[in-house]
Amino acid sequence: MLNSIFKGLVGVLSLAAIAATAPTVNAGSIDDIKARGTIKVGVKADYKPYGFRDPSGDIIGIEPELAKDVADKLGVKVEYVPVVGSNRMQFLQQGKIDMMIATMTDRPDRRKVVWIVWPNYYSSGTNIITKKSYGFKKWEDLRGKPVCGIQGAFYNKKTGRDFGAKIVAFKGTSEVYTALKSNRCVAFVFDDSAIVAKLSEKAWADYEMPLPTIDDASWGLAVKHGDKDLHHFMADQVRHWHASGRILGLETKWGVANTPFAKRMHEQWRYFETGK
Repeated sequence: MLNSIFKGLVGVLSLAAIAATAPTVNAGSIDDIKARGTIKVGVKADYKPYGFRDPSGDIIGIEPELAKDVADKLGVKVEYVPVVGSNRMQFLQQGKIDMMIATMTDRPDRRKVVWIVWPNYYSSGTNIITKKSYGFKKWEDLRGKPVCGIQGAFYNKKTGRDFGAKIVAFKGTSEVYTALKSNRCVAFVFDDSAIVAKLSEKAWADYEMPLPTIDDASWGLAVKHGDKDLHHFMADQVRHWHASGRILGLETKWGVANTPFAKRMHEQWRYFETGK
């Protein structure tokens, strides 16, 4: 156990050295946020249980709760700004939001656009949700078939290029699930963690996640390039979430089985902070 923890810490500390070289231009926006009395956080509103609307229209879920943690720590209110994969980085660049916690996979090309905070806060892989009656067993079974996807999702290209699926892209998940139910697509390629949550609903009892999960990738929250103060603040916040078990607790609260990533990060950062 200790060997695995130490190995993990060597890796994360090496990444910290890399993260420290990220570009910094301006001091940051924390003073502005406190003066305003509100932090504007981009979150998903169609991605249960990570960010979605309750019957009253309020945005709730794992990531909105993390955003509320940040607001509480800063002593301000939180304003949830709904984003989707195709606009979340643009909203940050344009100053419509102060930061983003919106199921975004951490990739080198995205780091050129926004300043992704290290360490990563979550992780997921790629799979499909489809009717059990189709009997899909391997990714190649999707060749030539219409498969729903979300605009801007990195796995659309791979699913089409490597497995021959014909991607039908939509702006949000509500549109995709409607299309899936109406047989406009044979499957929906998406994050496995969200699919597991969807399959727990009675309305999806005839559906399954039949394929082996691929491309497990970490999620990164982000601030605008140059926002040094908020970037450093959020790095400390993410480490605390992992060390304290906050992520694990939110998974349990929202009906998600504790993921290997969240358990591993908890062990590593708890040991780093407490030696236990």
